[in-house]
Formats: sequence, C-alpha cells, structure tokens
Amino acid sequence: MARAQGARALMALAFETTYGTPPASGFTRMPFASTSLGAEQPLLNSELLGYGRDPLAPIKDAVTADGDVVVPLDAEAFGFWLKAAFGVPTTTGTGPWTHEFQSGSWTLPSMSIETGMPEVPRYAMYSGCVLDQITWQMQRSGLLTATARLVAQGETVGTTTSAGTPASLELKRFGHFNGSITRNGTALGNVVSAEITYANNLDRIETIRSDGRIDGA
Repeated sequence: MARAQGARALMALAFETTYGTPPASGFTRMPFASTSLGAEQPLLNSELLGYGRDPLAPIKDAVTADGDVVVPLDAEAFGFWLKAAFGVPTTTGTGPWTHEFQSGSWTLPSMSIETGMPEVPRYAMYSGCVLDQITWQMQRSGLLTATARLVAQGETVGTTTSAGTPASLELKRFGHFNGSITRNGTALGNVVSAEITYANNLDRIETIRSDGRIDGA
C-alpha cells in the first residue's frame, strides 16, 4: 500500500468564474505548510420503532466541507489569499507595483483548490472555497505563516489531477524581522508581538439540494 510523503504533497489554486465549478485551466501551485481541508457527510441513525432489535440502515446527512490552510507570507503567493479575503485589489505603479486591498467587499471571489498526494495516488478538488478568516502572528523571530480558514461547497476525489500543469511562482518568503507595525505611517511604539485576524463572518447558504451541498457562503 502506497504511503503519502509530505515532501511530494501538492496544492494548486485557481479562482472560479462560476461558483462551485472548477476552471479547466489557470491553476497556480501554492506553497503551504499544512492543510485540514476536507468534507464529511455524517450518517443518521434511524429512530423508527417496530423493526426488531437490529438497527435499520442509517441515512446520509448534509455535506460539510471546510478546513484551514497554513501558508507562508511571501511576495507572490500570499497575494492570492489577500484577494480571497478582500476581493480584487486596486493596483498602481509599473514595477514595483502597489496593491491596495479594501475591507468590506460585498462580493468575495470563490476558489477551487486541489491537494495532491502522487504516491497514493489521491487528488482532492475542493470547489466553491471562500475565505472566512485569515490570521497571522508577528514576533521578533521564527517562521512567519498565516492560517486561512475556508468554507467550501464540496470535495471530489480522484486518482489523477484535475488542475493540469499548474503555473509556478518564485518563493520569496518574508521573515518576522522584515515587518513593521505602523499607524498612519508612524511606528506604533515598541511592539513585542502582535496577532492580526481578519474575518468575513460568512454564513452558509443551506438551500435544500439533491447533493446535500451548500449553495454558497
């Protein structure tokens, strides 16, 4: 039996044109440290009486798909997660560029995210992923990562990738000492540590559907 190795784990991401429909192309390989993305569909025990001591077969409940992704803060890939959290930024400049993200967007983009374990092989495509919350901590030293909490519509598991050959990004990772904490452009005192949390407070649209999935978030 094949055993998956973290050294060969893959994650590919693409923004969707239609919610819940993975695009045929346009995926980008994403750096990540860990992920708990998954879907579950509980079984409900029968409450009926009069059928003897043996239990009746359970019935399926609704599908829940969500999880966290831990990603590094870097110069390129982290922009995908900021776009997922805030929406499309306003970009100015001609290199270096300035990307301005605004809080409070009414429309958040949805993503399709595929996690792959080639040795097994197992490729899980999570469609309709919307970012509910993103958190990161700042301190003097250590590895700088952020945790993105996602709400997805569903999971499709296969033995071959559905992301094609994803585009690669150059990993330009930031360290804690690269950062600063300012207010209106002025340093905010002698800050030893900080934690930043941005939440979209998503509500699942729990429409009655034949597949048990949500209609959006």
